[in-house]
Amino acid sequence: MSAKKNIPTLKRKSTLGKFIYTFIIMFLIWLGFTTSFEPAELITGVVVSLVIAFFTDRIFSCCGMKVLMPHKIFYFIQYFIIFIFALVKANFDVAKRVISPELPINPGIVKFKTKLTNGFARMVLANSITLTPGTLTIDAIGDTFYVHWIDVTSDDPKIVYKEIAESFEKILIKIYED
Repeated sequence: MSAKKNIPTLKRKSTLGKFIYTFIIMFLIWLGFTTSFEPAELITGVVVSLVIAFFTDRIFSCCGMKVLMPHKIFYFIQYFIIFIFALVKANFDVAKRVISPELPINPGIVKFKTKLTNGFARMVLANSITLTPGTLTIDAIGDTFYVHWIDVTSDDPKIVYKEIAESFEKILIKIYED
């Protein structure tokens, strides 16, 4: 009997956490765009953020407040640094191939399996891969990713995973899977 009473309570806490998380993110975005701390701007921002959070918390937030824990924020910063490093490295690689047409390219579609189980984390991984020049996530079916790669060095899924996704996935697991 008591187990049945706890289920709705847990669901309510999860929904409330997602609502609060969505509100915080929306309000931070509001502050970023307005760059004003005038009382009227702040009140308007709170109201607009509350309305947006009320209607979108179920679709905007996958994890609720747990992703705003201090150690997860540290991992977000670490992920951002690794992503920027991969982005710069890939940009130089593609630019080098454009400037020097004699450099060989070997485009192709490769696949690998991810360890991520959270759908949102998989989406972040797919977008991170796509945002780095030279790679484009074509499809993600279950735990299998299909990626177009400008210079396929191997068709072994383990090597492909190590080259394309491993550095991103290590941190995404810490953010979304713990």
